[in-house]
Amino acid sequence: MRIFWLGFVALLAAGCSSVPQSERPSPLPAYSKDVTAKASWSHGMGAWKDAPEGRLRPVVADGMLVVVDGLNWLRAYDARSGSLRWELRTGLTITGGIGVAGESLLVGTRHGQVVAYALKDGHALWRTSVSSEVLAPPAVADGVAVIRSGDGKLFGLNVQDGKQLWMFERSVPTLSLHGTGSAVIAGDEVFAGLANGKLVALNLKDGSLLWEAAVAMPQGRSELERMVDVDADPLVVGDTVYAVAYQGRVVALERSSGRELWARDMSSYRNMAADEHALYVSDDQGDVWAFDRSSGAALWKQQKLRNRSVSAPVLFGDYLVVADFQGYLHWLARDDGRLVGRYHVDDAGVVEAPFPAGKLLYVLGRDGAVVALRMQ
Repeated sequence: MRIFWLGFVALLAAGCSSVPQSERPSPLPAYSKDVTAKASWSHGMGAWKDAPEGRLRPVVADGMLVVVDGLNWLRAYDARSGSLRWELRTGLTITGGIGVAGESLLVGTRHGQVVAYALKDGHALWRTSVSSEVLAPPAVADGVAVIRSGDGKLFGLNVQDGKQLWMFERSVPTLSLHGTGSAVIAGDEVFAGLANGKLVALNLKDGSLLWEAAVAMPQGRSELERMVDVDADPLVVGDTVYAVAYQGRVVALERSSGRELWARDMSSYRNMAADEHALYVSDDQGDVWAFDRSSGAALWKQQKLRNRSVSAPVLFGDYLVVADFQGYLHWLARDDGRLVGRYHVDDAGVVEAPFPAGKLLYVLGRDGAVVALRMQ
């Protein structure tokens, strides 16, 4: 059995007296207004009636922003002007998207299909099946697409025709978070977090295991207490791989061997960000942290967004940006975490973390809005 875990489930009842004060969302905090964001362009698309089942990050490729909307249309906009280049009604339930493979786009579906479309106009190229639902965007490099399926398997597919090149399998615990992080490709290596609290490094060409390391160890008596999924994407920076687990730790590992360099107790299922000095993490309570990349020492902690179901942090210009469950984007200073800007996208919330590309920050609202923001 698997469960669907969303950080804002408790927040939906936040106004009820039965919800403990400590679990209620923090009020919208004050900020310094050092940063002002303005929409460069925006469009309306098909809205999401329910929260997306998987990760539907948009991508920027060949000057286009490509998104999946709440009605499973693929839409490609000019990334700078917002003009519509093409659109396609897929007829699929897309839950893992989007990966870019040269001149094609890859998406995964609830029913375990992987489908390739032409980047230039959206026409279908090929489709293949894997063993289970695909909840994360495909990772692509050197002609290989790495697909994560919900049953704990990783598949290496040929991007030209979708044929399986290899498969790697680990058993999934009885109870785990509903969702998987994307595999990450660096050079000829594939890094992937697993539902058993481990991180593996594989050979891109044949899927052979290079090393395996523990990000977290299950603790407690109940299955719920022992959940230690590594649902956030690994983050590779130079010779170091960073990973974080739910009810576990954030760790820095040596890329070549998996040897642990440092670790801090931390619970998160959100993706991380890093610059030359710091690693940035949103924990499962909505606090945003900055850690020294070399030592793991805490540099700062922003607690004013607690229980607001804060998204993964993303780097945008000189700042960090996170989204919350009410559809607000918050700008944080990288040096001390202070709140310096805000922009409201959608009362219903946003789909995934905002996506930065160049001087624009793209965000999808649950009501179907796609917005390109720039800082003034």
